[in-house]
Amino acid sequence: MKSTVFLALALGLGAFTALLVYEGAGQVLETFSLAGWGVLLVAAFHLVPLLLDSAAISVVMQKPPPQRRVARARWIGEAVNGLLPVAQMGGPMVMARLLARFGASRADAGAAVVVSTTQQMLSQAAFALIGMVALAAHASDRKLLYALLLGIGLFGANAIWFYSLQKRGLFVRLARLLNRFSSGREWLDFSGGAEALDSAVQGAYARRDVGMTSFLLNMGGWLMGTGEVWLALHFLGHPVSLLDALMLESLGQAIRGIAFAIPGALGVQEGGYVLLGALIGLPPPAALALSLVKRARELLLGIPALVYWQIIEGRWLRRRTARPVAPIKKGT
Repeated sequence: MKSTVFLALALGLGAFTALLVYEGAGQVLETFSLAGWGVLLVAAFHLVPLLLDSAAISVVMQKPPPQRRVARARWIGEAVNGLLPVAQMGGPMVMARLLARFGASRADAGAAVVVSTTQQMLSQAAFALIGMVALAAHASDRKLLYALLLGIGLFGANAIWFYSLQKRGLFVRLARLLNRFSSGREWLDFSGGAEALDSAVQGAYARRDVGMTSFLLNMGGWLMGTGEVWLALHFLGHPVSLLDALMLESLGQAIRGIAFAIPGALGVQEGGYVLLGALIGLPPPAALALSLVKRARELLLGIPALVYWQIIEGRWLRRRTARPVAPIKKGT
């Protein structure tokens, strides 16, 4: 598994380097430097969609922790997905762990992450379809439209399939499968935890308007990402309309989502922006500079998140090891 991840990372890094060399690394970096302090404003603006995404998690929970703690969990989970080679799986697991540490029950925390992630996938597919409408105004070659539509359709179908599995007891079935491969042993009472998780997930979907509210909040987060692209290109000296920014953000995120197996969609994101940018007259160096601004934003927000995560994990570990061991009574 690790070798596959590192192979994907190597391929992505190779594609990223090849694009920089082909388009002229010096020109790309020169364009990127035009953003200057604007990169900080782009990073600050990203806090808006991040807060909307964290609200999409809170509405799923029966007894959510304070919103600031949910936002921290979302902040760290996004950093794990964006900066670590975890193929988009590590972030949700870390978020569920943190939410439980911040006061939610394990089942409620797991259900909130599962349901909100599902709604995020569904809203991303819907957002990408909006981008397809914007793309239709620029693309004279329908082959690109059909290729992207196929990818988005498969992505959306996967989200619907994931949702349907949750309604039928996904985690109990998964636990049974794991137990079968571990000679019947129940690791850490996983089956019992799976039953509680399935019950919490199905209970969340049964609560009126929870799924739709989470979907709309996630959609709001995707739409606000349009402003991030608009701001970045403004500071790079290549302003575009909001409609063009929406097309770049929605389809750029769709391409990144399809390439989830490559850590950070390295190389794929850059190629997507070059391809889409050409349709609106955006020079390749500017398209690559836009991707670099996005990656700079990930580093500016993500590195502090990962450092903070390690600090609080270390603090929890010290508290656990510092607990006094109860003396053993005689005669027991």
